[in-house]
Formats: sequence, C-alpha cells, structure tokens
Amino acid sequence: MTPGRRSSTFTRLLRHGFTDPSAAEHLLDGPELTPVRNDPVLLEALGATADPDLALHGLVRLLEAQPDPTAHRGLLDTLIAAKPLRDRLLGVLGASAALADHLARHPRDWEALVTYEPRDLHPGVEEFERGLAEAVDPVTLRVAYRRCLLSIAARDVNGTIDVAQTAAELADLATATLRAALAIARTAAPEDAALCRLAVIAMGKCGGHELNYVSDVDVIFVGEARDGADEGKAIQAATRLASHMMRICSETTVEGSIWPVDANLRPEGRNGPLVRTLSSHLAYYQRWAKTWEFQALLKARPVAGDVELGENYMAAVSPLVWKAAERDNFVADVQKMRRRVVENIPVTEIERELKLGPGGLRDVEFAVQLLQLVHGRADASLRSGTTLDALQALATGGYVGRVDAGQLEDAYRFLRSMEHRIQLYRLRRTHLVPEEETDLRRLGRSLGLRAEPLTELTREWKRHSGVVRRLHEKLFYRPLLDAVAQLAPGEARLSPEAARERLVALGYADPAAALRHLEALASGVTRKAAIQRTLLPVLLGWFADSADPDAGLLNFRKVSDALGKTPWYLRLLRDEGAAAENLARVLSAGRLAPDLLMRAPEAVALLGDGESRGGGGGLAPRGRTHLEQEILAAVGRAPTAEQGVTAARGVRRRELFRTAAADIVDSYGTEANPAEPDQGALVDRVGGAVSDLTAATLAGTLRAVVREGWGDTLPTRFAIIGMGRFGGHELGYGSDADVLFVHEPQDGVDEREASEAANKVVSEMRRLLQIPSADPPLLIDADLRPEGKSGPLVRTLKSYEAYYRRWSLVWEAQALLRAEPVAGDADLGRRFIELIDPLRYPAEGLGDDAVREIRRLKARMESERLPRGADPKLHTKLGPGGLSDVEWTVQLYQMRHGWAEPGLRTTRTREALAAACAERLISGEDAAILDEAWVLATRVRNAVMLVRGRAGDTFPTDARELAAVGRYLGYGTGHAGDMLDAYRRTTRRARAVMEELFYGA
Repeated sequence: MTPGRRSSTFTRLLRHGFTDPSAAEHLLDGPELTPVRNDPVLLEALGATADPDLALHGLVRLLEAQPDPTAHRGLLDTLIAAKPLRDRLLGVLGASAALADHLARHPRDWEALVTYEPRDLHPGVEEFERGLAEAVDPVTLRVAYRRCLLSIAARDVNGTIDVAQTAAELADLATATLRAALAIARTAAPEDAALCRLAVIAMGKCGGHELNYVSDVDVIFVGEARDGADEGKAIQAATRLASHMMRICSETTVEGSIWPVDANLRPEGRNGPLVRTLSSHLAYYQRWAKTWEFQALLKARPVAGDVELGENYMAAVSPLVWKAAERDNFVADVQKMRRRVVENIPVTEIERELKLGPGGLRDVEFAVQLLQLVHGRADASLRSGTTLDALQALATGGYVGRVDAGQLEDAYRFLRSMEHRIQLYRLRRTHLVPEEETDLRRLGRSLGLRAEPLTELTREWKRHSGVVRRLHEKLFYRPLLDAVAQLAPGEARLSPEAARERLVALGYADPAAALRHLEALASGVTRKAAIQRTLLPVLLGWFADSADPDAGLLNFRKVSDALGKTPWYLRLLRDEGAAAENLARVLSAGRLAPDLLMRAPEAVALLGDGESRGGGGGLAPRGRTHLEQEILAAVGRAPTAEQGVTAARGVRRRELFRTAAADIVDSYGTEANPAEPDQGALVDRVGGAVSDLTAATLAGTLRAVVREGWGDTLPTRFAIIGMGRFGGHELGYGSDADVLFVHEPQDGVDEREASEAANKVVSEMRRLLQIPSADPPLLIDADLRPEGKSGPLVRTLKSYEAYYRRWSLVWEAQALLRAEPVAGDADLGRRFIELIDPLRYPAEGLGDDAVREIRRLKARMESERLPRGADPKLHTKLGPGGLSDVEWTVQLYQMRHGWAEPGLRTTRTREALAAACAERLISGEDAAILDEAWVLATRVRNAVMLVRGRAGDTFPTDARELAAVGRYLGYGTGHAGDMLDAYRRTTRRARAVMEELFYGA
C-alpha cells in the first residue's frame, strides 16, 4: 500500500467518524476486508453508527468467525447489497460490544436480521415464544434469548421502533422467556407439575410493559393444589418449580446469564414464603401490606403458568390497589419511600444516577403512580401499568396539565433512551451515566447527537432532568390551581370532586376550605395572583409534608392577605432561595410561630435573610447585648412606661418568632439542607435565645418603671437575679421567669425609703408585664425567695445575708445553684453571687444529713406533685427519667463536689453534667444517657408549646397535635407511636442511671 493511498484511506476514515483511524486502517489492510475498504457505501454505513471503531472491530470478528470462505463472502455480499441488513447489523455492532461478542460466538445468528417484512417489525409474545421454542435447557435458552434480543436491538438503534415500543418488546421477550423457563422446570419435575397449579405474576417494569435491556424481572408466585392434591405438598411442589424457573433465568453459564428473577416484592419480602395460595395473598394484603406494596401492584400482570389462577389473582387484588389512597398518611408514605430511595444513593454517584437520582426516571414514575392511585379509584381509564400510557390518560382526564404532561413525557423518553443505550453496550444492569469520553461520545451519537456529541448529550440530559425535577411535584399540585383559577377555558381540568379527592389524599381535613383559600390566592389576572400560582404548587407540597396541611394553607392566606400589597413580600418568596420553604414549614408546624407572625407579618423578612444556620443570618439568634440595646432605646423613645413596655414586647414578639422559626426550620430541614440537627445544640440555642430575650425584656421594663417614677436615679441600687431555667439559660417558649429581687440603698438614703422604692419597682414591673396581650405571657415568679410566698418580694443584700446565715434550708441552697444576675445593677448582682457561693458550693461538700434531706424532698415531689391522671412515663418534668431526675442528680453532684471542682460551678445543667463526666465523677456512658434524656424532654416541651401555643409537660392527646410534635422531633407522619416508644425507652434508661447515682440504688 503506497503512502499516498494510505493517507487517503486515513482521511476517509477520519471523515466518517472513526476516532482511531490508524487502527481502523490496519484492520482494513487485510485482503479479506478489501470489499469493505473499497466500498464507500459500507464505510459510510460504518460511519453512521454510534461508534464506527467498535462497529468495524465487531464486523472483523464476525467475518473471522464465519465457518468457511463461502459464508464469509456471503455475509459481505449481503451487507453490500441489502441496506436494511447493513443498517441493522452495523448499527448493533456500533452500539453493543456484548451483542458483538454473541455474534462472534454464534456467527450464523446475523441471519436473524435478514428478514425485513412489516409483520416482523413489532413481534409479540407468540413470535418470541416461537423464537425460543427449540430451547431445552438453560444454555440453549440463553442463546435463543440473545438471538431474539439482537433483533430488538437492531430495530431500536435504527429507529424502526421508539423507546416505548422497545421497552414493550423487551417485556414481551421476558414473558416468553419466563414461560420457556417454566416449561423446562416442569419437564425436569413432572411429578411436581402434576401436584400444583402455579401462576407467575410479573411486577415492576416487566409487568408494566416497559422493561430495560438488562433489569431484574420482578415476579410474584401464586400456587394452588390440583384437584385431590394435599395443599401443603402442592405448595412445596410449586415452590420447587418456581425456584428452578428462577435459577434457569438467573444462573450464569458459558453463555452468560439472561437476567435475575427477583421475587422480593412478594408478601413479607425475602422473609416470606416464595409461593402462597391466593387466599394467603389476600389475607396479607388486607391486614398487613404497606402503602408501597399496593403501589407496586399497579404494574402486576399475569405472564406465565396457570392463566385462570393468574386472572383470579388480579381480580382479587385489584380492588385493594384502588383503595390504597384511602389509607392514613398515603401521600406521606409514598413520598417518604421516594426520599428513602434517594438517600440510599452513594454521594459520589447521585449526579450520575439516571434512574433513582433527583430528576431521574423514578421521579416521573412515582409522580404518575401517586396520581393514578388517588384518582384511579373513580376513573378506570387511569389503571395502566405503563408509565407513558398512564401519563397520557392523566392528561386526557385533566388530572395533569397537557403542557406539563408533554414536557414530562419528552423527558421520560429521553432518559429511558439514555438508559437503554448505556445498558445495551455491555448488557449490564446499570443506571449510571458513564464518565469516560469515549463512552459518552458513543452514547450521544447513538441518540442522534452527531455535531458535538459530548456537549449536546450533557446539555440535553441536564435539560430533561431539570424538567423532571421541576415538574414531578408540581404535577400533583398545579391542576388544583387550574381548577380554581379558571384561566384557560375549554382545557380539561380537575373536576371539583377530583380536586377534593386529591386534597384529601394530601392530608387536608377540610378540602372545601382549602379550595376556597386557593381560589382567593390564585384567581385573577393580577401580577400578585400570577406569582401565587407560581409559588403555590411548591408550597402545597411543603404543607402536605406537615402534620396539619389545613393550618399551613390557612396561615399562608392570612399572611398573604396582610402583606399581599407589600412589594417585597411575594418577591422575597419567589427570589430568596429558601424563604418560601422556610415560611411553609413555619406556618404548618403549629400555633405559636404563626400566631407571632400574624401579630407582626413583616417578620416574614427574617426568613429570607440568609440561612438559619451560622452567624449573621436572618434567623440566627441575636445576643443579649444587642437585644438590650434595642429594647432600652425603644423604651427611651416611649413617652410612658406602659408604652415603653409595649415597645419592649414588640421586640420580644419578633425575636421569639425568629427563635421559633429557626428551631422549626432546623428541625424539619429544607430540600437544600435536610434535617440532621444536633438535638443538644438546638436545645441550647433555644434556651439561650429565650433566656437572653427575657433578660433584655426585664431590663427594658425596669428602665421604663424607674424612668417614669424617679427619673434617672432610683433611691436604691436594684438587681434582678435569674433563678431556675432562667438562671440556667434554659428557658423554653412557655417558661415562667423565676427571679429574686435584691436592692441596696444609695448612699445617704433612708432604708425605709429605699425599701418602698424597691417594692414599687417590683409591683409596677409585674403589673406592666401582666397587662393582657395577644403575645405569649412573660410571667415573673419570685416564689424561690426566702420564706417563699410568705416572704417580702424584695430584700436588701444584708437581709439576704442574715436570712441565709440563720434560716436557710438545704432546698434553698440547691435552688441557688442556678442563680445568675440578669438585669439591673451589675455590681450588686456580682456581690449577691459572692454572698451565695459558699452556700451553694459548701466547703467540704454536703453532710450525710443534707444528702438524705435532698433525697427525701425528691421522693416527696415525685409522689405529690405529679398531676392527677397524667401518665408518669410521659411526663417530661416529673416523670421517671425526665427533667427533674436529671437536674436533681446533677445538682447533687454540684453541691457535693463544686467546692473542689471549678467546672461544676455553673448554672447550666448540660455544662455541669459534662464537667462531672470530665472529672470522672460520672462515667461517660451514664452522662450520655442523662444528657440524651434531658435534651429529649426539653425538646418535647418546646414542641408542645410550638404546636399548641400553650405550655405543657406531657404529649398532646389530639392526633394532629401529636403528629406535629413527632414531625418536630424528626418522626414522619404516622409514626407517633415510634416517637412515644423512643421517649419511654430513653427516659427508662435515664431513670436507671438516676436511681444509681442519686439514690445510691
């Protein structure tokens, strides 16, 4: 070969799309390939394949495998003369290395592609059965199966059939293969076949007539005894036949394998019997089946074995499928299953996952199935197991918008085509988009993207995936808006009954009211209504994910009515990232946060100012210094004390909303930031924020009272000491503020005058803070003062000193463990702490008598203070393993060892517990158990206040309120029982630790 001619061939190959023309030229140099090298039609046909290099290599192997020169020449002549065969054979060779391997092993199988009659273009089960008829064992069945697969692939890669027809043919071939495998199994065990009737029910993609090239074939087996046979023996025989059939299809031989037969969708999964009678199936589905099992039965279809038994099975289970949407938490269960699938994808693969990842095929399938199950009860036209047929029926019936359905169908077809071509290359079960450039180039060209295959493939894949991400939930909610907005007359839309049906499935208890809210929000041609129609499909999904969708939608309407004319409001929700989702979570999480927001709707702006996590964001808690400065400035501008306290309450309302909203958002999580919160950190943040806010509010109230009554100078120094949870930085949303009041006359002021002034301050502060208001109350509780309710509300520092020196009881010293100055004269507060330190951290620790007294008081409290009728095991404060158990245990260690261990000298429970562990006074395991119980009990109390809008120490009895508490604690809808079990388990462990550490049991 001359250099010039070689250069010419090289150039021609390069022009025809070969990526390695040198290697191709070397292959074509052989004399047996001269016809290929010299025939421009063959070179052009090779260049038209997905991978010309792969196609040429496969053709060389096929030619070399021909048994003699005559066969070799006959293949070449046929290729040159017959364009249909040329396109089909070379198309397969350029797309599938696995089928090229098959042709190299079975060099006459190319003849299966010669016939090109119209009746052969769309074979069904019967044609495939004829193609498998000669198979008598697993090996010959595999060969025959691959031969049939070859013909499907040839029609597919040449565009003779579309992706839906390809999937249907693959399902029909699977059906024929299952029948052939069952026949082989029956022939091998005629005595078993004589005992039983066995029906094979296809599930999943095979049942839905939408199978992949390589996929598990999901099945369920139904068995019955033949007349006169013992049922137990018959089911054993059926099980042997079913097992043998599965092995025939699944096992690997010299010819490879066909595909795994998977029976794990059967009742009880892999733990259940492989074969059941029809009555056993029914009993399971009626009593035990989960929502996803009915969803799976959407695609059930008898395919092999006893036809009558298979039809009886379908007639029995189908009515149960169409009642599934009536189950409690139906939509939540389906969506939770979808989320679980995504969560199980390795992080390194999620962006390449074509089937299971966000925006993948499974999103389309789940959305369509959800709608089928909701509306298929009343509309039999929706009861198709095939995704595209069901989607078309949903569009025709007005259950989804036609434009949305069309976009979703285009995306599904493209993604399924990608999946098919990826699997066809090696005939391996995979849904991952390849990473190698060569593989991506072949994949793009196989889909008709020839100009820039890699760039075009990536662009189209991301575009279609983005469509699915955008539509898979919108598909469920958008038609609800179309049903009420009525902006497109003449187009099919949801009937009022179908709209109510869908809302009920979403968990709305009052669908008529929900439709009224949607109509009020989304009807009309204003810009406001247009933006609402954009927002609501997504918001409805977030409301449905809560325990009370009705409240979420109602609250959203109220906020929108209050702020709808404010220019920034809808723009914030539309443009500010997580703002809309944060608002939806807050509005549907209970009463407290929405009530706060309704009193100050402009606080919605906090939801869009950065993320809730981390410093500086709109929901990040503000420190005490900043809060106090703002409140004192507001009080200073107010003309009267009452107006000053009103201003302080306004700041408190906004900051309580900020804290509650951050707590809800971080507990529920968002799409961009799923909830995996540090429970202890959330508790600490809420406790610190509410305590700081209470301290700042008291400081502002004190300033207002002093300024109105005495101007700038009070006759006596005055300090407020936080006690209990307040002093411990552990206030909840509904906690009272336990305090002590201490004063000290200014120099030259008479003690009586000073005392009168101090008492007037306390009295006026309490009056102002108790003025009726829609805000959560801020109650001052001074009952921990010396002599309790019988003693004076305020004392001088000297009076406290005299009392504690002469009369103090051990419980009072214990109460002082959490004393901390929170407002007023800082120097006086410091000196009060210096006064009480020797009392609460006694030198050399507690004596035995004091320890016994503390234990006696604790036992008495347990027996006397628990409310009548309350379940002790679920009482967060006084129940076993609850807050009191943990706190008294920690406080006992503080009083016994605080004099020697500085770390124990803290007002904060968790900090003191950690110090006791660090000093090895309490083991790490015991400390962790106590900490977990304390955090959980505190979270429950916070949840109850958020949900009910009023404080409580036990779980709600109302089902919706209980579910809302569960959602806050991370339990999905319908799992309140799991939450209560977990609470009892956690507190039971804590009680055991407490009894050992506190009582010495």
